[in-house]
Amino acid sequence: MINTLIKYLEDKKILILGFGMEGYSTYRLIRRHLKDKKLYISDANPSVYEKYMELSEDENIEIIPQEDYLKNLEEYDVIMKTPGLSFKDLDTSKFIDKIKSQLELFMEFVDVFTIGVTGTKGKSTTSSLIYDIVSKQRNDVHLLGNIGVPLFDEIDKLTPNSIVVLELSSHQLEFAKVSPNIAILLNLFEEHLDHYKSYEHYINAKLNICRYQKPEDYFLYSIDNDCLKEHIENMGELKQHVIEISFEGNSKVNNRDNIVTRKENSALAENGEVLYTDSEVRQILGDHNFNNIMFAVTVAKIMNLDLKKAMEDIYNFAPLEHRMEFVGEIDGVKYYNDSIATIPASTINGVETLKNVNTLIIGGKDRGIDYTEFAEFLSKTDIEHLVCLPDTGWKIADMVVNEGMEKHIVRDMEEAVRVAKKVTKRGMSCLLSPAASSYGFFKNFKERGNLFKKFVLGV
Repeated sequence: MINTLIKYLEDKKILILGFGMEGYSTYRLIRRHLKDKKLYISDANPSVYEKYMELSEDENIEIIPQEDYLKNLEEYDVIMKTPGLSFKDLDTSKFIDKIKSQLELFMEFVDVFTIGVTGTKGKSTTSSLIYDIVSKQRNDVHLLGNIGVPLFDEIDKLTPNSIVVLELSSHQLEFAKVSPNIAILLNLFEEHLDHYKSYEHYINAKLNICRYQKPEDYFLYSIDNDCLKEHIENMGELKQHVIEISFEGNSKVNNRDNIVTRKENSALAENGEVLYTDSEVRQILGDHNFNNIMFAVTVAKIMNLDLKKAMEDIYNFAPLEHRMEFVGEIDGVKYYNDSIATIPASTINGVETLKNVNTLIIGGKDRGIDYTEFAEFLSKTDIEHLVCLPDTGWKIADMVVNEGMEKHIVRDMEEAVRVAKKVTKRGMSCLLSPAASSYGFFKNFKERGNLFKKFVLGV
C-alpha cells in the first residue's frame, strides 16, 4: 500500500519541522522503511528530543540548532511541517511547494477510501459518529487524524479495501493540495486567529478539504452558515457532487445536486426520504448535535448503509469527553464539562441545550475574537452567576449588562468551582463552557476539563 510513498521519500532531503506527536510519527514511519536515510529534525524547543531515546542512537539524523530552526528551509526537498506551527510571519515564497504534511502525502500516495471532516466546531463528534456508524456495517474502518491518531501510525495496516475517517484541522489542511473522497465542512466561525494572517486565510485553509476533489467525489456543507455559503458560492461551479445540509430549513438552498433538511425531528432528503428520526432521547444532546447527525446519516446514505441500523447506533452513541459531558450531580446541582467550547457559538449552543444553566464558567486565552455578540447574548439570559476566568472572562464581565446576573471574578479553576458550588441553585446546572482557548493557562482543553471534573468531584 505504501510502496509509492516510500519511493517518493527515498531520494528526498527531508526536514521534520516540529517534533511533537506527528513529527515523531513521521520519523518512525521513515525509519521502519528507510533505516539508513539521512534525516533532519528541527524544533523550537530542544527539550522535546529528551523523551525519544532512539534519537540518541540514530547516526543518520541531524538536529538543527534551536536558533536556526526556521532558517534555510528552501534547501530541503520536503518539509514535513507539524500542523501546529504557524508560518504567518514567515515569507514562504521560496519553499511553499516543499511544505508537506502526513495528510497530503497520505491522500496522494495511499489508495484508500477517505471521509474527511472539518469545521470550526463539531468535527470530533461528527467524525467519531461517522466512524461508529460505518465501522458497524463495513470492515476495515479506521479513525485517524486530528482525533489523536497520526495517519502514519496506522498506514502499514491499511489495505485497498480500507475506509479511513479523518478528523481534519485547518492546520492540517492549510497547505494541502489533495482532498478526500467525501468531504464535510460543518461550519465556519472566528477561530485560531493567532495562527493565521487573517480570518480569510483561516477560511481558505478549511476550503482545501473540497478544493481538489474529483467529479465522482462528494462535498457536504452547511448552507445555514452564511460565511460558509458565501465562500462556496465564490468558488464558482464545483465539479464534484455537492450536498447542502440545512438544519434551519431549505429557504437558502441552491439546489446544486441535493439537499438534506430538517423537518421537526427528522432529517429528510430532497425526495422526502426520511434519513433519520429522533424517535427517542439521544445521549448526545442539542440542536448542534442534531446538525452533526444530519451529516453522518447523509454519509450513510451515500455509502448505501442500512439507515435503520445507523439510527440505532446514533441513539446509543456516547458523548465524547469534554463535550457537554455530564460530570455528576452534587447537592442537587448538575455539573457539565464543555471544555472543548473555545468559541462563543459553542458556549451559546451549550447554554441553549441545557436550558437551566444557573452558573456559567467562562474565560481563557485572548486570541482577538470579537465577544460583542456573545456579551449581548449573556445579557439577555436568565443565568444568575457568571464565573469569569482570566483573560477573556474578565473582559467579557465588563461587557455584559444584566441586572439579574452576579459576576464572580476568579483566578483559577479551583476557585471557579469553589464559587460555583457555593452559589448555584439546587435543581439547576453549572456549565463549564469557556468560549476561549485553554492555552497559556492549561496544556490543552483536556487538562482544563479534567481539572474541572477533579474539583467538582473532590478527587
